[in-house]
Amino acid sequence: MKKNKLCRVIGLNAVCIFAAVAAFASEIDIKGRIIGESRQAIEFAHIVLQTSDSVFVSGTTTGKDGRFALPKVRTDDYRLVVSSIGYETQAIDLKGYSGNLQLNDIVLAESSVTLGDVTVTASASVTKPDRKVIFPTERIVRISTDGVDLLQQLMLPKITVNQMTNAITVPGGGEVQLRINGVKVEINEIKALRPADILRVEFHDNPGLRYGNAEVVLDYIVHRPQTGGSFGFDSRQGVNAMWGEHNVNAKMNHKKSEFSTGYHFGPRDFYEMWRDNEETFRFANGTTLHRIEQGTPDHVEVYMHHTHLTYSFQDVKQLFNASLCYNEENNKHWDYQGTLYNREIPSDKVAMIDRNPSFYQRPSVDFYYQRNMPKDQTLVFNMVGTLNRTDSRRIYQEKRGDRILTDVNNRIDGKKYSVIAEGVYEKKLGENRLGLGVRHDQSFSDNDYRNGRSHTTRMRQADTYLYAEWKGAIRKFDYTLGIALSRYDSHQEETDHTYEYYHLRPRISLQYHFPDESLVRLRANISTHSPSLANLGKVEMMIDSLQVQRGNPDLKPYRKYSVDLMYEVKKGLFYGNLWGAYEYAPQVIMEEKFWESGKIVQTWNNQRNWQYLTSILTLRIGPIKEIVQFAFSGGVNHFLSNGNTYAHRYTNWFCEAQVSAAYKKWKLMYMLKTNWNRFFGETMNGGENIQMVRLDYKHKNLSAGVGVFNPFIDNFKLDKENRNRFASYKRSTYIKESSRLFTVNVSYHFSFGRTYSASGKRLNNSDTDSGVMSTGK
Repeated sequence: MKKNKLCRVIGLNAVCIFAAVAAFASEIDIKGRIIGESRQAIEFAHIVLQTSDSVFVSGTTTGKDGRFALPKVRTDDYRLVVSSIGYETQAIDLKGYSGNLQLNDIVLAESSVTLGDVTVTASASVTKPDRKVIFPTERIVRISTDGVDLLQQLMLPKITVNQMTNAITVPGGGEVQLRINGVKVEINEIKALRPADILRVEFHDNPGLRYGNAEVVLDYIVHRPQTGGSFGFDSRQGVNAMWGEHNVNAKMNHKKSEFSTGYHFGPRDFYEMWRDNEETFRFANGTTLHRIEQGTPDHVEVYMHHTHLTYSFQDVKQLFNASLCYNEENNKHWDYQGTLYNREIPSDKVAMIDRNPSFYQRPSVDFYYQRNMPKDQTLVFNMVGTLNRTDSRRIYQEKRGDRILTDVNNRIDGKKYSVIAEGVYEKKLGENRLGLGVRHDQSFSDNDYRNGRSHTTRMRQADTYLYAEWKGAIRKFDYTLGIALSRYDSHQEETDHTYEYYHLRPRISLQYHFPDESLVRLRANISTHSPSLANLGKVEMMIDSLQVQRGNPDLKPYRKYSVDLMYEVKKGLFYGNLWGAYEYAPQVIMEEKFWESGKIVQTWNNQRNWQYLTSILTLRIGPIKEIVQFAFSGGVNHFLSNGNTYAHRYTNWFCEAQVSAAYKKWKLMYMLKTNWNRFFGETMNGGENIQMVRLDYKHKNLSAGVGVFNPFIDNFKLDKENRNRFASYKRSTYIKESSRLFTVNVSYHFSFGRTYSASGKRLNNSDTDSGVMSTGK
């Protein structure tokens, strides 16, 4: 009996082993290389393996050398579909193969036809030395309503999408450049994108020297219609408060020409904004004044407008682009009111009002030309002209009864003209790439300050930047080496101050890919930061009865030394990213305060140094069953701010969480973000503590939904703190309407005509620095 049982066990094991061997033997590897007609390797080509009746089996993309691999594919008859931007799609039948398959080079012919309906779902992202190339899956495209919503669904590390403020940010407030096919654009143009038109998102988390001091670059690669065009609108409106985000856009194409236009309108009209403020003044005679500001609700009314008109001409060898843009922000009301009193003598009260209306205009014109030359060479020229117009006022009064104790009436009329010109040359050498570039920024400001007397400042500022960068790869090791030389000069007519500085800016990035789909990256660089024209003007403006603000024409540019280390791992549905960074800025421009003639003077100066350490852990899981996806990130910031007369330390813990669930045509999303605070100089600027819930229904090109911002809090606030030894404060600003704000949204996008893809504009510049001083609290 035992013998029979043993025989059955042996027989069962034999059957299992035979089945496993048979199953293993039925799996093959398919490999190949994709090249163009000139024998160059094609990177990011889409590889889709289908059954004979077009059912998706597997997919991937090609690497730098044009090679691809589809491992462990069960033996069957298949169709291999190969497509890439600017090339004809090719389908190859694979029949009768029983062993590993090494295909001959697959040559794609150049074409203006797009990828059509080919979708890659097996390889959602490809990591390169300077960027991640993310291919939105069918699920993300299906549930997303526009380009910003798609970005939020991707849940990329370091990226925060706030659809209430219409902003895409990174920790620390670094620059985020948004681009479409290489063209630098505003966020409203990203919102106008149809998710179905987005081929991929290139997430430059390690941008090169060509992008200046940008922390992150997000480049959307999209279809471009050859005939016909597209139209769309997106509207999100508050139900219980006047808050809105409204966009309309249109695009028409005819052969090699494209015309596009768009308009964005963002109204805000709140009646319950106030601030509470506690200030401590320490006088030279040893006495101390603790002044309390107890706020009462007042009015905020803001209208934001953005419009653009763009024409581009494109063929295989060249691209010309001309764009006219206009941005406007009309702050009709930004009003505070309340009561001021002495903490030691509460009965000593005065009434306070603080009105801050302002009007900003920024028209700009942009001309761009790109030439694609033989042997993988590209030449680019870009010129941008901008006018920043500022008209701001501040009325501040302290009254006891009908008697006005303090009366501040400041007005600033500012004009800043700037021209940015840039040229870039790039050459691809096998798997390596050489980049050379030069950029010159020239700006002129003409500002009138009126505060009982009139003062005019006229300043000139120039910044020239030359760079060379080499990107190379040795097997699984990628590296980038760069060097830049910047020249800065400024001149102020009133004081006859003239400065000229030269700085070297080296950069290095080292990245190694492990066999288990993980990687480690180390990078270091030196950046240069110039003083703002707003801080250079020798102008004095009154803040309140005890404080004035003054510019400093003696400010000098400073360097910032940065190093960071990142480890990333992907395992099936799991993604993890651990990132740490250290920044050191000697002779940094930071604030300072001092007593002078019975007043606290707030100004800026080159201080000893500023240091910053941070560590962030990001985890993402999903999508589970193509339904639910989770993301979490958390970390700590530590700041060391060492001025000429002060030294401060500050630590801040923070976290962010997102969950997205999609079923058929429905999508539910929840986001939580705690305060990400920043300490610079002597001031802590608190970040937002926000929550958002959204429920959307999407049918073809139409999407509708409801949402609520901060559903579980009844008092949204922003904190700010200053630690100066002479005049410190702790301030909280409240906006009642930002809590439990219910919204409804509807969007509709459609396109018509055939589409094709080709190289897009690779660089674009803009000037958003108004060049004027702010005097508000």
